Amino acid sequence: MRVMANVCMVMNLDKCIGCHTCSVTCKQTWTNRPGTEYVYFNNVETKPGVGYPKRWEDQDQWKGGWELDRRGRLRLRGGSRLKRLLSIFYNPDLPTIEDYHEPYTYDYARLITAPAGTKAPSVSTRSALTGREMNPTWGANWEDDLAGAPARALDDPNIKAMSEKVVLDFESVFMFYLPRICEHCLNPSCVASCPSGAMYKREEDGIVLVDQDRCRGWRFCVSGCPYKKVYFNHRTGKAEKCTLCFPRIEAGLPTICSETCVGRLRYLGLMLYDADAVTQAAATAAPQDLYEAQLSVFLDPSDPAVATEAERQGVPHDWVLAAQRSPTYSLIARHRVALPLHPEYRTMPMVWYIPPLSPVTDVTAAAGYDDDDPDAVFATIDALRIPVEYLANLFTAGKAQPVRSALQKLAVLRAMMRARQLGQAEGPPQGEEPGLRGRGQPVETVLSSADAEDLFRLLAIARYEDRYVVPPAHAEEAGRLLAQHSLSGCSLEEEGGPGMGGTGGPRLTRRDEQGRLHIPVAGGKA
Repeated sequence: MRVMANVCMVMNLDKCIGCHTCSVTCKQTWTNRPGTEYVYFNNVETKPGVGYPKRWEDQDQWKGGWELDRRGRLRLRGGSRLKRLLSIFYNPDLPTIEDYHEPYTYDYARLITAPAGTKAPSVSTRSALTGREMNPTWGANWEDDLAGAPARALDDPNIKAMSEKVVLDFESVFMFYLPRICEHCLNPSCVASCPSGAMYKREEDGIVLVDQDRCRGWRFCVSGCPYKKVYFNHRTGKAEKCTLCFPRIEAGLPTICSETCVGRLRYLGLMLYDADAVTQAAATAAPQDLYEAQLSVFLDPSDPAVATEAERQGVPHDWVLAAQRSPTYSLIARHRVALPLHPEYRTMPMVWYIPPLSPVTDVTAAAGYDDDDPDAVFATIDALRIPVEYLANLFTAGKAQPVRSALQKLAVLRAMMRARQLGQAEGPPQGEEPGLRGRGQPVETVLSSADAEDLFRLLAIARYEDRYVVPPAHAEEAGRLLAQHSLSGCSLEEEGGPGMGGTGGPRLTRRDEQGRLHIPVAGGKA
């Protein structure tokens, strides 16, 4: 067992109001420079919809993430090392500027310099790339509040398998907001795709970054990322991506998108995991089993054996204590109400989501149930406006049971706390265990009083220090890590490297020319 720590984020989609404050503050902090006009490290998409860039979830088109070969070994969907080397000067799997949008601004000078007259002056839209007048037809937020449906919503890859069940008329349309950043995966395909070794995953906290000095602009990281969260700066010729605000993380502060979130829907914490188990988990045969496989990689920081081993392997003591208080571990592993985004990409993402719970009261009443009866909530889960099947396609590779279980827990929590606020009885029925259970539901859906209190504290009334448990970095560890890991070299130097399906030799951490640490990913050396 090799214990490592990774910063993890959980977003509660039930609280997202689509205000885009996170996108604006991230844009102003990180991507307000020339060459990044179209770049959004953080963006908020309306689902259903094709997203940004268009249809980023369609890996048959973009060839992002990992897949299994005939022998059950991981390989990049983008092809073998030889294929990528042969196409190094022309990558056919890249989104074009039209798939993002041609960034534009307005000719404000016409307003300022317009002469006096009877007609009010108007401004024209001008391309931020060419300076020419243009008529915008697409943008990062073009589908806000279903502005693009039904013209484009049916092109959502998550809706294809259930199109016969989906009705997009005004009366029954459904939508929710999905904020997206880089997933900072445990098994990042962008790192394995990079020919120059510029992409790396930091050993100390798992943040995936780009070494700007080593980047040669091949853009295989863009096509290799299934979430399309690596961008190309056309001014510098370098790749750029979400840094998880690592200068703030190192200081013990939350990311800027978390700090400024109006809905307080983001949670940050440490997750301890077994690095030696990542490859096997990512190579799980059935895509619907990948959610449980990734859960098995996470380690319980409250287990004395895990805590002792983590400190023995160099994880600082205060980091272990922070992992024990981590809200992300509670939501992901303890209560299991947070789910990964598209685990079928096999990158083992570390940004998880609590699925949105549709308005339950109206649906319950319409179905003829008493909405004060907690048991009645379970009968409406499958009748919610946001279909469980759609959420399953988004978060659990189509497996509905984990989504249904998470929604049931959230519904029971809402019913219990509503009963408490109204002074109604909330005790269990006679002869049952403490907690509430729906009619005919499996025991796994039981929510005990203690679990309900903990979930309520996290999801409803969490304080700042409970939502963001980020210990400061230990700069004094740099010397030890440098002495321990002295290997260097290009990621494509040896047989069995990324995309070759082999182990890439000893799974050792290496350090680049800048002294930054790289950790291995499945399929080869990072």
